[in-house]
Amino acid sequence: MTTSGAKRTPSLSGRLGTAALILSTGTALFIFGVELINVLFYDPYEDAHFLFTTAGLLEDVEIKELTYIMFGSLLVLLMLGLPLAFVTGGLGVVFIYLIGGQVMINIIPSRIFPMMTNSDLAAIPLFIFMASMLERAGLIEEMFDVIYQWMGGLRGGLAAATIIASTILAAMVGVIGAAVVTMGIIALPAMLKRNYHPEIAIGSIMAGGTLGILIPPSILAILYAVVAQQSVGELYLGSLLPGLMLSGLYVAYVLFRTWLRPELGPAVPREERLNLGQKLRLLLKLVAPLILVVLVLGLLFAGIATPVEAAGIGSFGAIIVAIMHKRFNLIALKEASVSTVKASAMVLWIIFGASIFVGFYILQGGQAFINDAILGTGLSPYGILFLMMVLLVILGMFLDWVGILLLAVPIFVPIIKSLTFDGLLGLPPVPGDKVALWFGVIYLVNMQMSFLSPPFGYALFYMRGVTPDSISMATIFRSALVFLGLQVLGLTLCILLPGIVTFLPGLVYG
Repeated sequence: MTTSGAKRTPSLSGRLGTAALILSTGTALFIFGVELINVLFYDPYEDAHFLFTTAGLLEDVEIKELTYIMFGSLLVLLMLGLPLAFVTGGLGVVFIYLIGGQVMINIIPSRIFPMMTNSDLAAIPLFIFMASMLERAGLIEEMFDVIYQWMGGLRGGLAAATIIASTILAAMVGVIGAAVVTMGIIALPAMLKRNYHPEIAIGSIMAGGTLGILIPPSILAILYAVVAQQSVGELYLGSLLPGLMLSGLYVAYVLFRTWLRPELGPAVPREERLNLGQKLRLLLKLVAPLILVVLVLGLLFAGIATPVEAAGIGSFGAIIVAIMHKRFNLIALKEASVSTVKASAMVLWIIFGASIFVGFYILQGGQAFINDAILGTGLSPYGILFLMMVLLVILGMFLDWVGILLLAVPIFVPIIKSLTFDGLLGLPPVPGDKVALWFGVIYLVNMQMSFLSPPFGYALFYMRGVTPDSISMATIFRSALVFLGLQVLGLTLCILLPGIVTFLPGLVYG
């Protein structure tokens, strides 16, 4: 018998696993040391080397086998829990060396430098700072309180208020995690206190929070525009109606479901409701942030300001709004700045790493291989689009949104541009010059789905962090399913009725 204080003897499998890990690590370090000597002391244009060299080892590998090796390695390392930013960049450098040697490493700066000089990317840290400043100014709590008081008298009104507040919040921040966590902290206790069904409460918070990926000023839309060489303004206009449509679908579902079954979302008791005059006075709290949102998006949509200029105005305006609400101080400014630096650094490192990995794969003929593989299936243009949507959903179960964008979009967009979409079921076609824009918005809607897709949707785990222990992970998964179905409906409508996407850009830009 063993006692609690006795040392446990490691099992045979445990010892073997430890030995294998030590052996593989030692081997990798040895190979790295040898190659470092080769790089530092031997001429890359001559055949001489120290002990051995792996440079050019995969030079003669066909693109089909190289696809399996590159993306298989990527999948294995991501499943081991390594960060995407360093996995993609590290693997990119390794495969460049294994195929072309140290001479080909010179292509890395040519992949990174254009990204570093792209002015549109400067809007990302500015919009993130705007979101961080508004969050620390306490405006999210005030906004929910106002909408909560206006809609609390309806059955399911608190859940609907959560979705509407999240929609307005999406137009302020464009960042998913902050919206889900903040609304979870504020709205979930209020709904559970009113005996809302947990699945209605949790689902409305997660679905509303994901709208930040679609409704301007979405950070992902800026990245898509940079990668696909599209207009940020057009993409923002194109995503506005689909975002509002999805928000409306969520609200309609919640109100209809609680109308059928009032016990799922009881109304606030009459004695706790405010009169019309009190409600109108509450609206004054929303004047400043709403003016800021209208100003930023209005300048951008009207073409008066570039995305970077609009983001700069938004950042400055967020500070002014915080001062007006007496929430501005040096600590809040410091915290907002630090969180902006962290989030921006994460995004940019993923951009650099994925650009190296995907850029080298395309340089080796990967684009032509994927084109032939997809077009060779014999599917119609809409069949190919459906295949891409399925692949994006699968990727969304395992990768974050920035990684999916930089790994898939550079390969998918050229294929989409080569196809003609004549409309389904006699419905209107997609104008040829709007195909990339239309696909971009569809892609953004799809990425919303990835945040709610079990088992690894990010919103599910953001929600887990703010829910009581009494709510299981299975409940959170079930909460997402209905709203995931509504996102599929929204995606289908955008595909069948492309005017939902193209109407506003065509109206403004012609």
